[in-house]
Amino acid sequence: MTAIYPGSFDPITLGHLNIIRRASKIFDRLYVCVLVNSDKNTLFTRNERVELITRCVSRFGNVVVEMSDDLGVSYAREKNASVIIKGLRAVSDFDREFQIALANKKIDDGIETLFMAAGEKYTYLSSTVVKEMANYGADITEFVPVEILEDVLAKVRQNKAGQNA
Repeated sequence: MTAIYPGSFDPITLGHLNIIRRASKIFDRLYVCVLVNSDKNTLFTRNERVELITRCVSRFGNVVVEMSDDLGVSYAREKNASVIIKGLRAVSDFDREFQIALANKKIDDGIETLFMAAGEKYTYLSSTVVKEMANYGADITEFVPVEILEDVLAKVRQNKAGQNA
């Protein structure tokens, strides 16, 4: 069975990686798909995010990282995926994701949404929190995969230098 895990992943966090690891044990193939989120200002380009995620998931033989301009449900249909994975940290995540899941069901009732609770130590963690902490020089080693830690720090420094120019 095939599933997709869509998101903006800007940057991928240990919380995202926790969901990927767990979902990769359940499904034969898992597509991690970087989608456009018009509500977010991104730190990394989509190509950069695909490259960063690919580095982080290289140990999982059944995980493929791609990007798409389509709706998640359309991408799932294209990949013959029967499940969309959504990680949940809090009730506020559920409210938003439940609405999206219902809309997706209207588009294609053959694709299910599987909500996976975040691992306990990641319930507070988001890409936004990571970027904010890094921007203020806080230690983010417990929040992002070691494979991309220096990339995140370098990009934050680059953005700060550009803002001060």
